[in-house]
Amino acid sequence: MDPLHLRSAGTSLLISFDSGEAEVIHWGADLGAALPGLAILTTPVGNSSVDARVPAALLPQASSSWRGRPALRGNRITDGAPGLDFSSRLRVTSVDTAGAGRATIVQADADTGVSVATSLTLHAGGLLELRHTLTNNGTTPFQVDELATVLPVAPDAAELLDLTGRWCRERQPQRRPIQQGTWVRSGRHGRTGHDSSLLFAAGTKSFGNRHGKVWATHLAWSGNHEQFADTIGDGRTMIGGSELLGSAEVILAPGGSYSTPALFAAYSDRGLDGITEAFYSWFRSRPHHILPAATAGTAAAKPRPVVLNTWEAVYFNHDLGTLIELADSAADLGVERFVLDDGWFRGRRDDHAGLGDWYVDETLWPDGLTPLIDAVTSRGMEFGLWVEPEMVNLDSDVARAHPDWISGPSAVAHKDGGRLPLEWRNQHVIDLVNPEAWQYVFDRISALLGENNISYLKWDQNRDIVEQGHAGRASVHEQTLAAYRLFDELRKAHPGVEIESCSSGGGRVDLGILERTGRVWASDCNDALERQAIQRWTGAVVPPELVGSHIGPTTSHTTARTHDLSFRAITAFFGHFGMEWDVRGVQGAEREELRRVVGLYKEHRGLIHSGRPVHADITDEAYQLHGVAAAEPAADGTTAALFAFVCARTSGAEQPGRMGLPGLHPDRTYRVEPIFPAPGDADYGHTFTQVQPPAWLTDGATASGQFLGEVGLPMPMLNPEHAVLIKVTAL
Repeated sequence: MDPLHLRSAGTSLLISFDSGEAEVIHWGADLGAALPGLAILTTPVGNSSVDARVPAALLPQASSSWRGRPALRGNRITDGAPGLDFSSRLRVTSVDTAGAGRATIVQADADTGVSVATSLTLHAGGLLELRHTLTNNGTTPFQVDELATVLPVAPDAAELLDLTGRWCRERQPQRRPIQQGTWVRSGRHGRTGHDSSLLFAAGTKSFGNRHGKVWATHLAWSGNHEQFADTIGDGRTMIGGSELLGSAEVILAPGGSYSTPALFAAYSDRGLDGITEAFYSWFRSRPHHILPAATAGTAAAKPRPVVLNTWEAVYFNHDLGTLIELADSAADLGVERFVLDDGWFRGRRDDHAGLGDWYVDETLWPDGLTPLIDAVTSRGMEFGLWVEPEMVNLDSDVARAHPDWISGPSAVAHKDGGRLPLEWRNQHVIDLVNPEAWQYVFDRISALLGENNISYLKWDQNRDIVEQGHAGRASVHEQTLAAYRLFDELRKAHPGVEIESCSSGGGRVDLGILERTGRVWASDCNDALERQAIQRWTGAVVPPELVGSHIGPTTSHTTARTHDLSFRAITAFFGHFGMEWDVRGVQGAEREELRRVVGLYKEHRGLIHSGRPVHADITDEAYQLHGVAAAEPAADGTTAALFAFVCARTSGAEQPGRMGLPGLHPDRTYRVEPIFPAPGDADYGHTFTQVQPPAWLTDGATASGQFLGEVGLPMPMLNPEHAVLIKVTAL
């Protein structure tokens, strides 16, 4: 059987079938069209080892003497006794290459009665998507414990980078050397989790933003999962991931199937920015990217609206007069979407009660939400609403009427003595695996959308689910699928409504949920300093148009830090921009500055939400230089790139020195100038600490892209926790 060779955007995936298995010979740089005979790659067989060559297969298995993590773990249950057919010998039975960049490989074992179909797609931008589907071809049940999706990385991969974090400090990078053994990142939160690694990357030594080879993966799943790097004794390393299944969560009846979450994988020889470009290319090529289904394909360039969310403005204080004043102030500043957060439904005066009772509170809203919605829409803004459909408070009408709808480890309802999990923010999980509970939640949210002019849902999910159970059995797998179906059916019923995934901030950010939502809320923390790292590493995979990024109050709600408006605004600029702030109190010069920021965002959001990500490699960790460059060389007079130069803390050096502006076309000529804060802005005097600025800061600079990239410009001296926005125009 001829080898399979998929090529796209500088990436090759080469699979051989000579061993009888689907063996990954190469995943990395493009190999070109002409390939040698693969017999030249035959490896030696050593002493004190299996008397055969062991392939690095798409499905590593013990039957081939792979001594690392096997792809498939499971067993057959016969006459109630588990443990049979624990080790399969899967061999290729068919390869279907219909469609450019696509293939389906089927491997089967007649003795153990299982088969696995692997679908592979190498997308136009170089992002590889693969998943397995296991089918039980036997006559008795088969229990699946794990089915992992893995890829080998090249021998020169020497370091691992993954992400970790906590609430309000999500997606923090950590590095370690690749060593023999297994590095495993387990997520047991029942959701993706604040510490989940959005990006799991192996690379050459000291790889950076713009240099080095990198092989990276992402598991598109919103439930329990594992991501890992597995290095066996002969030096070969696999990276990949799998759904982390609970006890007996997946038992396949004869003829039944289980599909893994998709593993997305990218290769770059240009550092992390190359990985990010592959992910952005895939996101932006989707026909449903951003837009609600009702308008998909009709307004592909619809701009991302400026948002005002009411949470840090009013919290639970839902007073119609106050909210209309806030809407007036927001509209005056140029806000285009007004979102009413938590506190609008029955019994909701704090976070102890009301979840699950998705009826407008008549005591607060005697005429329903209509007066506020009319006030918002008459001022030219969309209206959005906060919901948390997957959760329930014990102090709610629905919990009192249906205690059996509350998820937990017991097979009986808590009123009959069943044990509930510990509360988290005073709430429990509604059991969406229960068809009646699912239908109730769907009907209530659908009714809200049908009865009100709502364009946007902020969909929250505020707790980990560590004892998710249905009828006494572990059910994270089924709960995740039921939640997906809830999103899908509501979008189908209300195609004009955009949905944001908020999960106590960044607790559910993954490509599984982003197939169903128009943006994610990256973190509950609006502190601009914390947001610098949160947004940089969220943006490693997720493009800025899908990442909610708001200006918070002068003093942060979550950290008590105080920052100038310019630092908060520039931080929020490189995302889906908005405000979470009582802007009624913003007056005078600060209000004019805020109005100017809104105008700058509207002027440049087309570039921010379509361009290539650029992150300079800077040795001094006090500074960051990042931005976005036009995907194609910009026409004369248009903005070719925007950069933020950021000082996060004091530096050991007296001044920043020269820094190159990455991502510009080497043969084009550009003008570089700072645009915010500028002389006359309220924050200008606070931002800079120099006695004499570099000449370009006041006069601008003109040079080729080659010069600006290689020689660079001397950066201004900034006070810590300040930034300047830099515009690059094509001449």
